Amino acid sequence: MKATFGAGCFWHVEDVFARTPGVVSTRAGYAGGTVPDPTYEQVCTDKTGHAEAVEVEFDPGRISYSDLLRIFWRCHDPTTRDRQGPDVGRQYRSVIFCHSEEQRRDAERSASEEGASGRHRSPIVTEVAGDEEFYPAEEYHQRYIEKRR
Repeated sequence: MKATFGAGCFWHVEDVFARTPGVVSTRAGYAGGTVPDPTYEQVCTDKTGHAEAVEVEFDPGRISYSDLLRIFWRCHDPTTRDRQGPDVGRQYRSVIFCHSEEQRRDAERSASEEGASGRHRSPIVTEVAGDEEFYPAEEYHQRYIEKRR
């Protein structure tokens, strides 16, 4: 099964999910925009509408989508609109791209629970979006942190 998350710069997010038991594979890329097959340089202009995203292929017999959502909430700040740390722009937004109606329901429920959890000083601004076209990022972005260990 697949799950796709945007949570700021995809390097850190991909690394977190790649090291998660039950995750079969990860790909850094771009989703949610209007330009077909965008390049990193295009996405960085903040004009294509894409978010830096990570596509996660997982084994539901080993890890659930709900577990992946819990990891997503912990690996970034879901209360900052269009930014994560020093990275600013719509391409760094917090977003869950849902591949099914079941994922959408789970994501919306999870966002509501996370917002009510008391873990955050500000409201959750994470978007829950549909199954947008995913475009893999250039090879040098794939497993970026792992390659530099």
